[in-house]
Amino acid sequence: MKFSASNACRKWPCRGLRCGETATIAAVAALLMLCGQPDSAAAARRSAQAPWSILFGDNRPKQRRAVLRVSIPLPKPRPADAPVAQPEKPAVAKQTPAEADKPAEQAAPAPQPSACRLALSEAIAIAPSIPDIHGAGGCGGEDLVRLEAVVLPDKGRVAVKPAAILRCTMASAVADWIRTDMAPLARSLGSVITDLDNFDSFECRGRNRVAGAALSEHGRANALDVRSVKLADGRSISLTDRTVPRELRESVLHSVCARFATVLGPGSDWYHEDHIHLDLMERHNDYKICQWNVWDPLPHTAPLLPAERPDDAPSRQLAATPDAAKPDGVAPDSGGGKSPTDKAPANNPPTKKRR
Repeated sequence: MKFSASNACRKWPCRGLRCGETATIAAVAALLMLCGQPDSAAAARRSAQAPWSILFGDNRPKQRRAVLRVSIPLPKPRPADAPVAQPEKPAVAKQTPAEADKPAEQAAPAPQPSACRLALSEAIAIAPSIPDIHGAGGCGGEDLVRLEAVVLPDKGRVAVKPAAILRCTMASAVADWIRTDMAPLARSLGSVITDLDNFDSFECRGRNRVAGAALSEHGRANALDVRSVKLADGRSISLTDRTVPRELRESVLHSVCARFATVLGPGSDWYHEDHIHLDLMERHNDYKICQWNVWDPLPHTAPLLPAERPDDAPSRQLAATPDAAKPDGVAPDSGGGKSPTDKAPANNPPTKKRR
């Protein structure tokens, strides 16, 4: 039996399209889509409209295949004498006219030394500057120095032991006090001053180390506690020692009260019985406090002991004998020579002596 598409159409009608045309058109449309045609949907519509032209001799698919076989030409090699390409510079943001008129911002200048720092030179004190301190509760300060020694006018040095951390103004006041007042005082004693005993300088604490008290001037690096000064001959002069001559301690009292805003020593409170507190606290109307009692020296003999017996006093045995038994030439005792245990009877009146 011979079978063909035309015979099949005579035997099985295909309703407007010959047998096999529908399947063939769908296969061609799918093939065009897989080949990456730019308008595969439009090609499928054209194929549905004219299926015979695609199947039997239309040359459009051949032309399309020829276009796909054309190769893209490669660029020519770069000549050897061609200039080398320079790297591109980063793009600079364009400034608006308002920004262009503004002056360029300069780096912040380094802080200039204060007048106190310039005045406190190495000819006056060995006091290098240290960074500012900003602690909790307002502790610390600015323009701080570490006072290591005071240079005297004769180039001698008074070491501060240990070195004191102070504000420049406080360190300058201490140096001026040592150079102007204490050095001449030491010369009057036949020696020179060599050391200054630093009991306390900067310390972040309340007044008198009381919890919750107001911030001390020590916490602001604005105070110095002094106990004594040492001389070159080995003597140590304690400013609160009552064995030190009173005139010497009074001289120190007058000198510090004239220079510092606060002076606390013995008699102010029991916190300052063994040292002298000095600071430059700023108060209203430059009010100053000077509380330091220069006590008298302690007596060499305790005042409760009896006075010594005179050399011309009669012996204790002779003073204890009755007057009748005393040898001739000894004056009757008036009672001063009797011992304290000898007492007259309470009921018997004293007898009269015969002449």
